Amino acid sequence: MTTYSHSRVSTYENCPYQYKLKYIDKIKVDVPTTIEAFMGSLVHETLEKLYKDKKFKKRVSKAMLLKFYKDLWIKEYSDDILVAKANQGLTSENYRKMGLKFIEDYYDKHKPFDQLTILGLETTDRMTLPDGNQWHVRIDKLACDDEDNYYVCDYKTNARMKDQEEADADRQLALYSIWVKDKFKDAKSVKLIWHMLAFNKDAVSERSDEQLEKLQQGVCDKIKEIESATEFPRKQTGLCNYCVYKNICPSFKHELGLKKKTVEEFKKDDGVKLVDEYSKVKTSLHKLKEKEDELKGKLIDYAKQFEVDAIFGSNMIAKVKEFEKCLMPEDKEKFISLIKEKGLWDTYSMICSARINSHIIKGELSDKDICDCVEKIKDFRFSLAKRKDIEE
Repeated sequence: MTTYSHSRVSTYENCPYQYKLKYIDKIKVDVPTTIEAFMGSLVHETLEKLYKDKKFKKRVSKAMLLKFYKDLWIKEYSDDILVAKANQGLTSENYRKMGLKFIEDYYDKHKPFDQLTILGLETTDRMTLPDGNQWHVRIDKLACDDEDNYYVCDYKTNARMKDQEEADADRQLALYSIWVKDKFKDAKSVKLIWHMLAFNKDAVSERSDEQLEKLQQGVCDKIKEIESATEFPRKQTGLCNYCVYKNICPSFKHELGLKKKTVEEFKKDDGVKLVDEYSKVKTSLHKLKEKEDELKGKLIDYAKQFEVDAIFGSNMIAKVKEFEKCLMPEDKEKFISLIKEKGLWDTYSMICSARINSHIIKGELSDKDICDCVEKIKDFRFSLAKRKDIEE
């Protein structure tokens, strides 16, 4: 059985193509990590040192902790780390200072660090899911109090605060709480704590046994989907800017190649010229469609005014015929139920080819007899969008 993790499953959910490159093809990349991940990793190491020193009764001062972080940054940092927001004027130094602020705020808020009994730091283990697969458990800080309440704590350096709804829907720490309940039979409760370091606040959640059972089943269903996948489509989102595979992704390969060209080479690029020409054609067609609709309206008005249904031009005739048509009710479900009740469903229903196509391609319709009736072919879909890097 494969060992899955929150990170692994999330990668597939965010972009199946990235999942394929990372976990199936195991592609090596020139970019080791992103600056956000690098800074977050060093903050984790620093806070881990804090609690380890505290455990062994060593002196824990804020100045020593900050020095540890600074020294670690100098030792580990390399120029090939991706700074995705460099185009917004941010540098690695900005992130280094952010990390310092996170550590300083955490220290001030939680000192003298004896509120809870620390049971584990960067705890690593495996738990077995209902389908037999293994799930990787990695807890930043596991603690308990004197009343047998356990705390699964995670340090987050995100620039966005986790709200309560998001915390209550989070999969990662919730699954870890299952492991805690199994390992510590005296646990009266397992509270999930996200230390949102950028805001110096905590997000807190707790799950019932029923919720955890449902969550596990959902994870097993997602793993089944991953393991049965034969296609790994690319999913373009804002996360692409932080992807270490961006330079080999077909969705960005041409763009990154253009950045290496001179202005003259850019203008002569065949791809650039084709897109520009295609864009002009699409714009012209849109304007023509607007003009067509305008002229249709004027011809209808003309036909009504002079009570005619044929208007003659130099070489063509425009025929204007009025007819009745039905507008379907907004409450479609009620309308469909009524048709079925009257025994007319077979007469007025029709096959939705778009839905069948989607379900077969996604594997949601796997009946062999039905699938054998259709032929799968490769086709292409075109769309145009404004380039974000040139928007005003």
